[in-house]
Amino acid sequence: MLNNKNQIRTYIKKILSEMDELAHKNSSQSIHTRLFLTDYWTESNVIAITVSRGREIETIPIIQKAWSEQKKVLVPKCYPKTNEMEFREITSLHQLEQVYFGLSEPKVQVTNLVLPNQIDLIIVPGVCFDQKGYRIGYGGGYYDRYLEAFRGRTLSLSFRSQLVDEVPREAHDRAVQLIVTEDEVIHCDRND
Repeated sequence: MLNNKNQIRTYIKKILSEMDELAHKNSSQSIHTRLFLTDYWTESNVIAITVSRGREIETIPIIQKAWSEQKKVLVPKCYPKTNEMEFREITSLHQLEQVYFGLSEPKVQVTNLVLPNQIDLIIVPGVCFDQKGYRIGYGGGYYDRYLEAFRGRTLSLSFRSQLVDEVPREAHDRAVQLIVTEDEVIHCDRND
């Protein structure tokens, strides 16, 4: 029985690592199509998103679509020494650099900081999610801390294999409002 975050995280990461290339690509594209039809996407002009790696849902096509629609794209910059995160606008993929764990982050010297009250939508990453919008992230807690003071819209992208019955939650955990999968759009803010 998987009953703690680390066990669930390890289990879901294993499932994702076993996903074949074609299934990954097709499922990512289905999720993109559903995302672009949501009000959360169409009504947002400033969108914060991570740059995917490995078997995460592909986000480069989302970034390119945002640019084609004249939306601003923000990517997180994390500071592990202080456990803080900020979002910086990128206008080109050349403004990214690889940092620890193979993450792509904005180069501070060529990007501008964007404050939380200037962001319309944060696409929150995670390893797995439940129907109420709670998630297990990658263990750093950056998003939970950032979302405490954030008042804009939040959503997560999830393969169906990343959905679980219930995520163990703690007082500081922040739920997202919407989850977009290959099959459905889950309105989490209406589940409580």
